[in-house]
Amino acid sequence: MVRNGSPPARVCPGLPGADPVGCALDTAGCSRRGPAAAPPGDAANCRSVTRRRRSLWILSLSFWTAVGLVCGTQIWISMIDHGHQLWRVLAYEVLIWNGWFALSPAIGWLARRAGLVPPTPRAVIAHAIAALVIAPIHSAWWALLLVELRPYDAMGHHRFTAAFPSIVFSGLPLQLWFYCGVLAAHYAVEYYDKYRDRERVAARLEVSLSEARLHALELQIQPHFLFNTLNSVSALVRTARHGEAVTMIAGLSDLLRYSLDHAGEQRVALAQELAITERYLQIERLRFPDRVAFEIDAPAAVRRAAVPALLLQPLVENAIRHGIAPSAAPGRVALRAWRDGARLRIELFNTGRLAPDHRAGVGLRNTADRLRHLYRGDHQFELAACPGGVIAQIALPWSEPG
Repeated sequence: MVRNGSPPARVCPGLPGADPVGCALDTAGCSRRGPAAAPPGDAANCRSVTRRRRSLWILSLSFWTAVGLVCGTQIWISMIDHGHQLWRVLAYEVLIWNGWFALSPAIGWLARRAGLVPPTPRAVIAHAIAALVIAPIHSAWWALLLVELRPYDAMGHHRFTAAFPSIVFSGLPLQLWFYCGVLAAHYAVEYYDKYRDRERVAARLEVSLSEARLHALELQIQPHFLFNTLNSVSALVRTARHGEAVTMIAGLSDLLRYSLDHAGEQRVALAQELAITERYLQIERLRFPDRVAFEIDAPAAVRRAAVPALLLQPLVENAIRHGIAPSAAPGRVALRAWRDGARLRIELFNTGRLAPDHRAGVGLRNTADRLRHLYRGDHQFELAACPGGVIAQIALPWSEPG
């Protein structure tokens, strides 16, 4: 079939191209590029991500500072008879606890490079080594503050060489616990970001699907289709073939009603798609009574499968318009569907030929985009020349309408 607006001979989900849903603009993408480098339509999203991350850093700093203030106040009150200076005790505790704030980026970096969800031996070993390295680093900071600030006056160590070993060994279990706490907080924030990303992507996907339904509806009611159908109806009426004219009008009504009834649905049963596709082919056979032959082969069990609404009609319309209509010779359209393990496979064959310079048009680009958005690459959509005509092949994960 010579399809005006056909996709490339092979539409593969892995090929580079535009990202209508904006999945690439996740939090990591914004961190790498920043709002200034983002496309204009997504700059606001990146700015929102940047503000959220800044807020998290401020919250983290506030948390560690608050912990230090609480601990310092409690220690000063418990030792109030010793006459220690409050500001020294508070500064000492705040700076100790904010050491974990300073170490958080390193722990977060390792968490991203060696993920623990799901845990792997290599990642567990990497974090165990990191914890055993970071604990002495924080202990060194702790000992330095103890020596320099002397929060407890004459009490405690006054030399770093004496303070450091004592803090390393006595504080090691606590340091390891806090490493795990910072690590857990990082994963909590990361999964919250992913949750927000999924919400945003789902919202954009819904918009994209709405646009796809509108495009599909436009394919149903675009002027050339309506004009051709109405001209055929008038021709039938003039030749007193009133029964066929009524059939064609009823078929056109069914197509438009189906488009409107399923405008809010993402997936429908294959049986519904096949029924409306057969109705469309009946209209086309009335227009080309001696040139259109069609067959649909789909077992009853396969018809329970879920497929995107309005998936088949644009493909069949292209087959008729560019494979059958341009030729005076009789043509054939054959639609076959079957289950292949965990996949639903659909083949649409039509007589004609595939033009060497064919380009992707609205109908099939729309189909390819919808499949990519719905199945995230877990599908196949191919268009190729074959002996005697052209064949479009679709493979989808098997599922049934909920």
